[in-house]
This record gives sequence, C-alpha cells and structure tokens, in this order.
Amino acid sequence: MRITAPRRPGCCCQGGIHPLLLVSLIIAVLVGIPIFGVISNLLIPGPGSEADTFRHLWATVMPEYLANSLAIAAIVTVLAGIGGVGCAWLVAVFDFPGKRFYEWTLILPLAMPAYVVAYAYTDFLQFAGPVQTALRNAFGWQAGDYWFPQIRSVGGAGIVFAMVLYPYVYLLARTAFLERSPRMWDAARTLGTGPWRAFFRISLPLARPAAAAGIALALMETLADYGAVAYFGVPTLTTGIYKSWYSFSDRTAAAQIAAVLLIAITVLMVMEQKSRGRSRYYAVGSRTRLQESMRLGGLHAWLASAFCALPVLLGFIIPVAILLRLMLGEETLQLGERYLGWFKNSVLLASITAVIAIIICVLLAYAARVTKSSVQAACNRIVSMGYAVPGAVIAVGILIPLARLDNWASQHGVGILLTGSVAALIYAYLVRFLAVSYQTVQAGLVKITPTMDASARVLGHGLGSMLLRVHAPLLWRSVVTAGLLVFVDVIKELPATLTIRPFNFDTLAVITYQLAADERLGEAALPAFTIVMIALIPVGVLARSLAKSAR
Repeated sequence: MRITAPRRPGCCCQGGIHPLLLVSLIIAVLVGIPIFGVISNLLIPGPGSEADTFRHLWATVMPEYLANSLAIAAIVTVLAGIGGVGCAWLVAVFDFPGKRFYEWTLILPLAMPAYVVAYAYTDFLQFAGPVQTALRNAFGWQAGDYWFPQIRSVGGAGIVFAMVLYPYVYLLARTAFLERSPRMWDAARTLGTGPWRAFFRISLPLARPAAAAGIALALMETLADYGAVAYFGVPTLTTGIYKSWYSFSDRTAAAQIAAVLLIAITVLMVMEQKSRGRSRYYAVGSRTRLQESMRLGGLHAWLASAFCALPVLLGFIIPVAILLRLMLGEETLQLGERYLGWFKNSVLLASITAVIAIIICVLLAYAARVTKSSVQAACNRIVSMGYAVPGAVIAVGILIPLARLDNWASQHGVGILLTGSVAALIYAYLVRFLAVSYQTVQAGLVKITPTMDASARVLGHGLGSMLLRVHAPLLWRSVVTAGLLVFVDVIKELPATLTIRPFNFDTLAVITYQLAADERLGEAALPAFTIVMIALIPVGVLARSLAKSAR
C-alpha cells in the first residue's frame, strides 16, 4: 500500500501558486503603484512647460523647500529625542511623585494632530491673543515696544511637531529601558558609577536602536505634514507639491517634488542605520527580574516630576484648554446638519477603511504564516512601505494613474469614474495605513504557537476553518486594536483627503483646516476638538494598558 505524505498548508495544489500568495501579490502591486509611480517621475522629463516648471522650481524655491524641511526635522530630532528619551528614562528607572500618572499621560499628545495644535497655539500666542494682551496690559506696552517670538516660523513649526510627536520616542525608549538587563545596571552601580554616567554609558547605548526608530517615525510624520506648515506659511516640500499641483496645474512637477520628498525620507533612515556601523546593542543577562526603581527625594524628585509634566502640559493640556476656550466663546458654533455631515463623512470613511484594512492584513499575516515564502515576505515589505510615504506623495501617486484611466475611459464614452471619488480616497488611506494594521495583526498572530496549527490540521481543519475556529478567537484583541489605529489615523489625515476628496465632500480634518485658514479659529475649534476626542479613545486605552503591564 502506498502512503502519501500530507500536504503542508503552504503548498499549492498541483504545483500552482497558493491562493493566499496570489492575493498578496495583487495587494502588493496595488500598494506599490502610487509609490513607485512617484519615483519613476524622476526619470521621465515632462513635456515642454512641465519640464520648465520643475527647472524653475529647482532654480528658485526648491532649495528653500529643502532647507526648511531639514531645519524642522533637525528641531524635531533634538527636542523629541531629549523629551522622549528623558521622560522614558525617568519613568522606567526612578520613583518620584506622579510617576504612575505620567506613565500613561505622556502618550496623550498622540491624540493631537499637529495642525490642531498649530491652530491652538497661534490663537494663544498671536498679537491679539491672551498672552500678548496680558503682557501689554501688565506693563503698559504698545505695539513695537517689545519683542515676542513668532509662532508662525520654522522654529515654531519644529516645536509644535516635537510637542505632539515625542510619544513615538517615549514609547519605544521606555520599552527598551524596561527590558534592559538589571545585571548590567547593578554591575555599573557596584563599580561606583553614578546614575547619570550609567545612563550615558549603559542605558542610552542599549536603547539607541529603539530611540532611533521612534525619532524616524516622528521625522516621517513631520515631513509628511501639510496642515501645520501651510497654516504657518512655512514653505516645505509638502507645500511645494500642492503649489505645483494647484497653482501651476503641473502634475509632473508635483510628482517630481514628491519623489524628492520620498528620497529625503529614505536618506534620513539610511543615514541613521549607517551611523551605527557594525555596532550591536545586545542586552545580555537575565530579563526575568525587573529593575527596582530608585527613589528620588527632595529637589531631584520635583525636578523629575516637572520634566515629565512639561511635555504633557504643552502637548495636550494647554491645546485642549485653548480649544475649549475658543468653543465656549464662539456664538456661531456649527452644531447643526453641517457638523453632523462632516462627522458622518469622517466616521464613514474611517470605518470602511478600517474594516477593509483588517480583512487585508489578516489575509497578509495569515499568508506569511502558512506559505513562508520569500515572495510573500517581499509582498508584505512593500505593503509596509506605505506608512513611510507622506499622504501628499500618495495622493499624487494615485491621482496621476487614475487621471490617465479616466481620460482613456472618457475617450471611449464611459466618463470619469475614479478621480475625485470616495473609492480613490479609501484607496489612498489603505496605501498609507495598511502598515499600521498589518504590524498589529502580525504581532498578535506570531504569539499563537504553531503546535495549535498542527493540532487543528490533525483534527481535519482546513485553512479557512482553522482561521475562523482557532486563530480568530485568539486574534480578536489584535484585530480590534488594528482597526482602532487605522480608524484614528484616517480621522486625522489631512493631505490625502484635501487632495483626493470628491467635490462638496468635507470631513472634520478638511473643515478644520479650511476654517483655520480663513482665521475663523473659533468655528474651527469644534471639529478640531471632535478629532481630538475621537483619537483620545484608542490612545487612552493604549496608555492605560501599557502602564498596567509595566506594573
């Protein structure tokens, strides 16, 4: 009797391609089209006036775009690095008044979109704002009698971005500090090394990869932003994309500037990796014992508490208070059908995108588990590229091929189908945020031991049955978390929404930007506050769970 070996789940029937791998290839191609399409425009000279426009931009304003973008990135690197790493080290290593409170409140600025914070601080610090008004009343000053820093500047933009993006550095650095080997710290302290020297000689080098990853995330968000820099009037690469698209009506030049922005982000990431050289950052020794917190007393305790309170105060409490003051002082607050329409559009787009993203990412993560092929790994890497690409770049990369398809369709009497549609907008969201949900689902799936898969197969379960009856009950927390993260990111997204949205289709983010651009900050406070409150739900859940797990 001939015995046939059982076929592995990753194998394909009759030598064909596995269905999950085929689905992954299709998804990777769809995600890669706008990304690689933008890069290809660097190699394609525009016809006539389009090439002249790009040469004119490069000869006149492109150096300023690059200089401002890099200057803002440098400010964010320094401030977010100091704030994020410093707060993470204090919370992870020391015990001081308010430590448990700061463990989770230090994450709250993630709920604040940078453009909302920019609007709030502009109202607070401008000439007619409460700060300068109070100074003039207190000292009897008039206009021109004193100097006050300009919030609408490169420095102001960098500070605003640092205030809301340092939690990326804090989260990753704090985890690295908590997971360090206690034996190395104990050995350093036994040899007479003080806390500060031990931090610079041991803790910081071990946490450098995590801190660098957090700074890289903050820089990607900084270079991708449009709302804050446009409101401040600071010309950057992102604003240059919009000027080329709308002012010059030059799609090729916009795509070429978008490619420059994409290359700038890639260069920053490669430079950080190269700076490590051949250094390795391993934490040897037992990790089963947590490092006991060192109790601070006296002045040091209150200085640590003040250092952790400052970013929470500047990045969350003060902006929320400003929004509330603007809302309460606005007599023409939009609470009727228009507000409900903005809210409905935002929630509808976010919900549809989150559901589709969850389905796609479960398929991708499951395909990686069962196929274990290099092609599948390459597909998943392409999908993960989207989060590193600014929304403006994705918008340009999507609109150019869609416009060509619609032009072809209109020539054959079909009409415009895709450009300026909700489907195109959801497509842009998926390209941008699939990486967020994929990483979350993948992290939950790898925790399920492969022996459960083997047991299920022995009991006669196929791939679909195993996913629904074995993996789904264990993955639901990761799936819900992934959906919430995508939901919040879509609610906050401005550049792609502003570019691709259909006519007369406004969201909370778009209407906040438009009202603030018209200097109607009081009216913009309600949709801005709504965005913050929606984003606060998953951020608060994440913060509390992290604080609880650390204890």
